[in-house]
Amino acid sequence: MEWVKGQRLTETKDLYLVEVGVYCSFNQLLEYGFYHADPHPGNLLRTSDGKLAYLDFGMMGEFKQELRDGFIEACLHLVNRDFDALAKDFVTLGLLPPTADRQAVTQALTAVFQNAVSKGVRSISFGDLLGNLGTTMYKFKFRIPSYFSLVIRSLAVLEGIAVSFDPNYKVLGSTYPWIARKVLTGNSPKLKSSLISLLYKEGVFRIDRLESLITESLRARMDKSVIKDVENQSNRVVVKEVLSFALSEKGSFLRDLLLQELAKGLDALGLATLDSINSMTAARIPFGSSISVSMMTKEDVNNLRTLGRLILLLSGSQENDSSQIILQGDNKNQLTGLDEASVRELLSVLSVILELPPESQQQILNLPVEVGRRLISRVTARTLRRLWS
Repeated sequence: MEWVKGQRLTETKDLYLVEVGVYCSFNQLLEYGFYHADPHPGNLLRTSDGKLAYLDFGMMGEFKQELRDGFIEACLHLVNRDFDALAKDFVTLGLLPPTADRQAVTQALTAVFQNAVSKGVRSISFGDLLGNLGTTMYKFKFRIPSYFSLVIRSLAVLEGIAVSFDPNYKVLGSTYPWIARKVLTGNSPKLKSSLISLLYKEGVFRIDRLESLITESLRARMDKSVIKDVENQSNRVVVKEVLSFALSEKGSFLRDLLLQELAKGLDALGLATLDSINSMTAARIPFGSSISVSMMTKEDVNNLRTLGRLILLLSGSQENDSSQIILQGDNKNQLTGLDEASVRELLSVLSVILELPPESQQQILNLPVEVGRRLISRVTARTLRRLWS
């Protein structure tokens, strides 16, 4: 036993400590799986040195790894409006029986949550979500496992405390940066699979979702002044944080995905350049335009657009528009070039490389070899396919 001196959280300035409590509770819950399950106002104190103290550890909860991953996936799918995957998550979490009609559940969840998440993650109220789910839970015979009631109670109590200080406070909005970072850096095979499913649809890389995840994850480790720079789209700050993360050990899985997409884009750029040369050559030959054949597929066009978005992401450009890579002609396969201003901006902003730690700079030196290896593999595979087709 230990006697802790402090005061209850009653002042407006205590909102910061409530936010610390929310973060600590999420960290206990999803990182360690052992958490304080009764964080009501009487169990939280502000100590004399301004720190947060938890009291009364008589009610603690355990959260198994599989359920932790499932909960993270559910939050991720909810925010990204992937309600079919959310229905599957509910089965994983034990809220729905495996025999539940997934299609019907998906339609019901869409009707319940679509409006709630349409205004963005920082507008989602945990309490409102639970309230809206009531009728659907009854219709599809939802089950509430004992572990889940403790988890929801803990989060709902924390949101209630925060709302008493700030009526606009949303616990999911405050903790989603932590979730985004966990998805990007987690070693769990399940979370890696979820990341791939989130970023790819029918083989097409959805870079807008990557941009959203990275932007949110940066908020999880920045102080408020740096967050303000990110919100104001301060290029150097954003690019430095993105590079630091992608080049770190925790960012290795994401780095591999980006290198693969970069290789695809450069491969498509080479094909587009050849197409452009062939078109110009054919135009000078009588009837040549009628025999000009494009080497690019629809997949190559998508890869080329992704390359443009990657360049814009790395340049921290405020005009993040895939049209910066211009495709013209009826067949949409002819390249006219990249926006020169964006390329100049990219080169300027990449000077932040000199500000990175030595280990990150060393990692950068290895990137051309990695991209080259992937590029050679793609070119070789395509050549062999055409030889044997």
